[in-house]
Amino acid sequence: MGIVSKVLGLFLGDKYDRDIKEISPYVEKTLSEYSKLQSLSNDELRDKTVTLKKHIVEYVADEERKLEELKLQAEAEEDFDAKEDLYDKIDKLEKEISDKLEVVLDESVPLAFAIVKETARRFKENDVLEVTARQYDRELAVTRESITIEGDKAFWKNRWIAGGNEIVWDMCHYDVQLIGGVALHKGKIAEMSTGEGKTLVATLPVFLNALTAKTYFFFDFSFFIILETFLALFTVMVFTLLSRMYLIS
Repeated sequence: MGIVSKVLGLFLGDKYDRDIKEISPYVEKTLSEYSKLQSLSNDELRDKTVTLKKHIVEYVADEERKLEELKLQAEAEEDFDAKEDLYDKIDKLEKEISDKLEVVLDESVPLAFAIVKETARRFKENDVLEVTARQYDRELAVTRESITIEGDKAFWKNRWIAGGNEIVWDMCHYDVQLIGGVALHKGKIAEMSTGEGKTLVATLPVFLNALTAKTYFFFDFSFFIILETFLALFTVMVFTLLSRMYLIS
C-alpha cells in the first residue's frame, strides 16, 4: 500500500500540497489588498464593504427580480400543471443565481478577507475607533455600551462585557487563519487545534457570504464558542456596516 501511495503521489501529488497550491494565490492577493487598505480612514474602510456588497448584489439583481416575479406568478396560478411548470423555472433560476454567486464571491475573496483583517487590526491596535455617526451607529448605540455617540461622531470601543467579564479585542488574522478561511470558502474541512484561531477563521467566510444580503448561519456545539464567535463576528461585521447579527441558543 505504501508503494502504491508513493507511485500515485508521483502522478497526482500530495493532497496537502495540492490544497496549498490552490489556496496560496488567494492568500497572496488578500495580503496585497490588505496593504492598500491600511492608509484609508475608518469611514473609507467602512465604505469598502458597502461598495463590495453593492457589486455582489447587483451581479445577480436581474435574476433575483425574475425570481420574485416567478414566485408571485406561481402563488397566483391556480392551474396545477402551470404552477408546477413555474416552480420548475424557479428551481432552475435559483440554481443559476447560486452558480453566479459562487463566481462573484470567489472573485471577492481577497478584498473581503482584507477588509476583515484590516478591521481586526484596527480594533487590536486602538482602544477606540472614531467614525462619522450614521443612523446605523445611533441605533446600535442604544443597546451597545461599547458604542457611544458624540455629535456627528460615533466611537467604537475594542472592549465589552460578556458573561460578567471584560473582553478586549486582541486578534488579527495571520496567514494560517487566511488559509483556513479560504479552505472553508472552498467547501473544504479546516482542522485546527485549540488556540490556533478557529474563531478568527470563522469571521472570514461568514463575512464573505453575508455580502450576498442573504441569511447566513454559523453552527457550533459549544455555547461558549458560539458566544465568543458571535462577539467577534459582531465587532467586525457590524462595524463595517455589513449587517445586524442575532445570537439564538
